[in-house]
Amino acid sequence: MKQFQGRVIVPGGCTAEALVSHGGFNTLASYQMALMFGDKAVKCGDQNNPDLYKQPMLGKALCLPQTIGSTTGGMVLYTVCALGKQPACMLFSMPIDSLAASGAILSDVWTDSKMPVVDDLGQEFLDYVQTGMTVTVGENGLVTVE
Repeated sequence: MKQFQGRVIVPGGCTAEALVSHGGFNTLASYQMALMFGDKAVKCGDQNNPDLYKQPMLGKALCLPQTIGSTTGGMVLYTVCALGKQPACMLFSMPIDSLAASGAILSDVWTDSKMPVVDDLGQEFLDYVQTGMTVTVGENGLVTVE
């Protein structure tokens, strides 16, 4: 077990199974197929992300360095939350970008979906956490990985 302190972007707590991406997370490419075709498991559709491709993202602790790609990323993230297809939380090793932050914050304000977001957890976090581990997010941004 190891703990990491990050910065809270969207408050909240949860415990979920980790799903880890070591490359940038393309929000549009990852969610496009699930949103267009109603995939209930919300499998990642980004063929350029071997860590996540075809992996179910719904209810997972999504652990990633940063988001990349289209400027629609924030709106896609908001839409995913509005439809109840969001991960349990999003955990960033690097500082969050403005697009992902805006989508996460707007979804917290405008929807009933809860998706805690913590950033700036550091490279050690991303090196330590592995897909399948249990991740607990505390209200104060403390992330415990077991």
